[in-house]
Amino acid sequence: MRLFSNNVKKMKVRNVLSLILFIAYLGAVAYCCFGYFSDLPDVGSETFLGIPMDKVVHFIMFFPFPILCHLVFSGRARKRPYGTLISAGCVFLAGCAIAAATEIGQYYTEYRSCDVKDFIADCLALTLSSLVIFGIETLIAKKRKQI
Repeated sequence: MRLFSNNVKKMKVRNVLSLILFIAYLGAVAYCCFGYFSDLPDVGSETFLGIPMDKVVHFIMFFPFPILCHLVFSGRARKRPYGTLISAGCVFLAGCAIAAATEIGQYYTEYRSCDVKDFIADCLALTLSSLVIFGIETLIAKKRKQI
């Protein structure tokens, strides 16, 4: 019984830490999307592999969203066969909603602009990251069935 209670405590600590990290991440995204950075150089003119640097920044900024959601909410959707797929889809849609909200919010600021290509970069990051999570969870589920 003692072993079980120690595992539960570890899981709770992991979930709490994951939640704190997720909230900090959302705060950082909000700060990066709505902050006024007059002292920083403009990244719009530079490219990385032919991709404008601000799109790369958007991709990097939204890539962790599904991974962090998975850490916070993991274990809740695995009991059903398509739970992982439904979970990944819901996380993807939530990430797209946040990405759209940031772009719409930037439209109403005087120092930022709304760009559909930024939204597309965000959605590409969310798609790739969601597929990675789905693939990992599928492999884990297959290994569990084999053992």
